[in-house]
Amino acid sequence: MVINKIKILIADDHAIVREGLKQIVAEEKDIVVAGEAENAANLMELLEKEKWSLVVLDINMPGKSGLEALKDIKLQYPDLPVLILSMFSEDQYGLRAIKAGASGYLKKVSAPTELVIAIRKIVSGGKYINPSLAEKLAEKFGGIEKELLHDKLSDREYQIMCNIALGKTAEEIAVELSLSINTVYTYRNRILEKMSLKSNVELTQYVLRNKLVEI
Repeated sequence: MVINKIKILIADDHAIVREGLKQIVAEEKDIVVAGEAENAANLMELLEKEKWSLVVLDINMPGKSGLEALKDIKLQYPDLPVLILSMFSEDQYGLRAIKAGASGYLKKVSAPTELVIAIRKIVSGGKYINPSLAEKLAEKFGGIEKELLHDKLSDREYQIMCNIALGKTAEEIAVELSLSINTVYTYRNRILEKMSLKSNVELTQYVLRNKLVEI
């Protein structure tokens, strides 16, 4: 009997995370991790070479973020499902990911128990969204939730805002995201202007008040 394999492409900049994900699906006879990418550029190269059943994509990668890569994928391969796997909570990035075209959102800490379930649900044509995120989606698209200040930010601005609130310096953010320090400062100034805030302290207070980061 021939088993149709579910071919997974994992994009995460940490080799240890990729190895851990491979171990989680290792016992599934019909699921195989057939490709690994450590950044968005590498990911797009692999997408050109083969057909894939699903992309498992990290949000926080150097260079282009996972959300930016997601938008590129949906533009070039609109039918290819993408599962966002992130260390960040659903409150932080879940809505943005689903809005950008992701078929599911899963926290890394939940991967050992939920990854295989998520993969199977998505490749069968469904969405993998936990109850908390489902409720937020209902509020967002049902017109109940009012627009918040951070909704005005681009995905990159949002990412940098969260990093600032976590206490990271411009130098640290620049290295982590493969940006110049001047670019980080430009983003910071743009964030403060869009949100009508005056300092990193006010920004951090806003982020904590709205529970956009976990400290």
